[in-house]
Amino acid sequence: MHKNVLRKICISLQDCRSPWAITGSLGMSLQGMAITVNDIDIQTDRDGAFEIEGRLSAYLVEPVRYLVSERIRSYLGRLEMDGVRVEIMGDVAKRLDDQTWEAPIQVAQHRRWLEIDGLQIPVLSLAYEYGAYLKLGRPEKAGMIRQFLQQNRCR
Repeated sequence: MHKNVLRKICISLQDCRSPWAITGSLGMSLQGMAITVNDIDIQTDRDGAFEIEGRLSAYLVEPVRYLVSERIRSYLGRLEMDGVRVEIMGDVAKRLDDQTWEAPIQVAQHRRWLEIDGLQIPVLSLAYEYGAYLKLGRPEKAGMIRQFLQQNRCR
């Protein structure tokens, strides 16, 4: 089911003006990690979040809005496509300490392209994902990524 939804997303966003990438568990799975995929996460910048929301508006469940939590802030919206939850995240920034937030991620700098079934799919690199999970205080997930990277040095 994720594969069909991913295909729809990639086709709909082929000429998106803002850089975007698949992140989270699906991004990891696409890069070879054995991990359960429950949803699809799309990461972009602020403008991209609103553009993606518009392009996929038929599936909109929660409009894109700016949210701040304890460890992360971003423009966040949610879609439901063929029974699959899809999250749109724009200008994601992580808290570095009590006073400081990192600058929003520049997706194009951390993106790599995969070709799967003739489809060009942008994903965030596993090296970036590793650092992001450490900053988010999720050492178990970061450890899984680190172990995979060590076992697959070519990534």
